[in-house]
Amino acid sequence: MKLKSLLLGAAASFALAPAAMAERGSDGEVRIIYWQAPSILNPFLSSGTKDIESASMIIEPLARYNETGALVPWLVDEVPTVENGGVSEDLTSITWKITPGITWSDGTPFTSADVKFTAEYCMHPEGGCAQTPKFENVESIDTPDDLTVVVNFDKPTPFPYGPFVGGESPIIQQAQFADCLGAKAPECTEANFGPIGTGPFVVTEFRPNDVITMEANPNYRDPNKPAFAKVLFKGGGDATAAGRAVMETGEFDYAWNLQLAPDVIAKMQEGGKGTPVAGFGPLMERIMLNHTNPDPALGSDERAVIRPHPFLQDPAVYKAMSMAIDRPLLVEIGYGQAGKVTCNWVPAPAIYNSDSFDCGTQDIAGANAMLDAAGIVDTDGDGIREKDGVPLSILYQTSTNAVRQDFQALIKQWWSEIGIETELRNINASVFFGGDPGSPDTFQKFYADVEMYANTFNGTDPQAYLGNGLCDEAPTPDSQWQGQNVSRFCMEEFDALHQQLTQTADINARAEIGKQLNDMAIENGMMIPLVHRGRLSAHANSLGGVVLNVWDSELWNVADWHRIDE
Repeated sequence: MKLKSLLLGAAASFALAPAAMAERGSDGEVRIIYWQAPSILNPFLSSGTKDIESASMIIEPLARYNETGALVPWLVDEVPTVENGGVSEDLTSITWKITPGITWSDGTPFTSADVKFTAEYCMHPEGGCAQTPKFENVESIDTPDDLTVVVNFDKPTPFPYGPFVGGESPIIQQAQFADCLGAKAPECTEANFGPIGTGPFVVTEFRPNDVITMEANPNYRDPNKPAFAKVLFKGGGDATAAGRAVMETGEFDYAWNLQLAPDVIAKMQEGGKGTPVAGFGPLMERIMLNHTNPDPALGSDERAVIRPHPFLQDPAVYKAMSMAIDRPLLVEIGYGQAGKVTCNWVPAPAIYNSDSFDCGTQDIAGANAMLDAAGIVDTDGDGIREKDGVPLSILYQTSTNAVRQDFQALIKQWWSEIGIETELRNINASVFFGGDPGSPDTFQKFYADVEMYANTFNGTDPQAYLGNGLCDEAPTPDSQWQGQNVSRFCMEEFDALHQQLTQTADINARAEIGKQLNDMAIENGMMIPLVHRGRLSAHANSLGGVVLNVWDSELWNVADWHRIDE
C-alpha cells in the first residue's frame, strides 16, 4: 500500500481488527520501539508524547478518544452528558460512575478516592504538574461513594471533559503517590518510574532513556486480555533504525513516529516485514519563539524569566522570519503526502483551522523590505542586521532527527538571506523531551532563542491545548519547569478570550473563539507554524489489533493487540 493511499482516509479509515480470543499472555512478547526514549512514566511530570504514550499502557483515564475522535467510556459505565443526567443542566458539574469491580494491578480496589487524589496532585498550589490546563475552572471534587466522582466547576463549563479524560490525564493511585504532592512530586522516583495502574501491563523494570520491560497485569479487568505476556519497550536510536527494525528486519513489532522522508518509508516497506499506518490529527511542526532573554550570562533561572527578548517580540522580525521560509519545500523534502503546509497552531479539526494567514509562498524580498522599513538594518556591513544595537543572532535548537536537521539547514540559509545569523544545535530527543527539572537541555527550559518540535492534543476539542498559551502556564523554577507555554508568551487579552471559550457551549461559537485564539498567538509571535504532520508509524505484519489513533495515545488499545499468522 502506498503512503498516499494510507493518508487519504486518515485515522478513521482503519477498522478495528478482531480482538485476541486467546488466554491472557498466550502470545508471548510484543516488542515496541520509540526512538524518542521515555524518561518517566508519570504524564503529570512530562508533556513529552513518548512519556505520555508509554505510561498509557499502565495508567488509564476514566474516558478516552477512539480512532474516530469520539469520546468513549474506559473505566466508567458511560460518558456523562446533559442528556443522560451526568452533566448538570447549569453546566457546573459532571458526575462519573466508575465501573464496579475494577482493581489496581496490586489487587486493591480502584475507587473515587483515587480520582479525587489525582486532581489534588495536579492542582497542588506548589505546582509541578504538566497538565494543569486539564483542570481549569475545577473548584472541588466530591466522592459521595466509592464509585461516584463529582467534579464541580466554579462557573458553567460547556466542555467538562478536561479532567480524567485522554492519555494526558490518567488516574494515579492515592496509596502510591500520597507523599508526592507539590514540590515533592519529582522526588518520588519509584512511583514515577513504576506507577501502579489499571492498564493491561505492569512495569517490571524501567531504565530511563533506554528500556522498559512489562508483564501482563494479572488483575486486568478483562480475564482474556492482554494477549501478550510481556512487553519490551525500547527507547532511543533514530527513526530510520526504528522503521527498519519493524519493516525490514522484523526485530520489533511496532515503531512509533517515523519522521522520515516518503521515499525512505517506501523503501523500508519493500522489506516485507511490516506495514506503515498513518493519519492526520492536530500534530503540527513549529518553531517556538522565546519571549524571555536566554542570554547565558544570566543565571540559570533568570534566563527563562527576564523579559523581553532583545528582538524576537518585534513583529517585523518574527513576521520576516516566517516570510523567509519555503514551507512547500519543507513538506516535500520532509514528509511528502504525510505533510501539509500550515499557518496555524491548530490545523485540525477542520472547524478550528483558521484562514486568516497566507504563508504558502516564500517571500525573501518582502521579508527584507519589512525589516528595512522597521529600521532593523545592517549598520556595520557584516551581513547581520541589528535592532537597537543588538545583532539579530539566534540559537536555533531542536531534537536530533534527520528531517529536523534538514529543516534547520534550510531555514538557517533562508534567514541568512534576510540578515539573521543562526547557530544550530540539536539535542538527543530523549533529553530534549524529557521531564528532568535539573537538565538544562529540555524544551521546557528553552535556553535558546528559537526551538523546533511538534505537538498535538488528545481529542477533538482544543480548549486545554489552547490553554497552553495562558500566562500562568509558562514553565518556571517555581513549577519545577512544568507547563507547556514554553515560549513564555503572555497576553491579558488571550487569557480573557480563553476564559470566554471555557464558558461557551455552541460548537460554532467555540470554533470561532478557537480561531481567534490561534490568530492572536500567531499574530503576536508565540510561534511560527511550519507543517501539519500526519502521524506515521509501522507495525509488523504478524501484529494484529493495531488501530492507529491520532486523537489519543497510539497505544490506546494495546490490550487488544495479538499475534497473527502472516
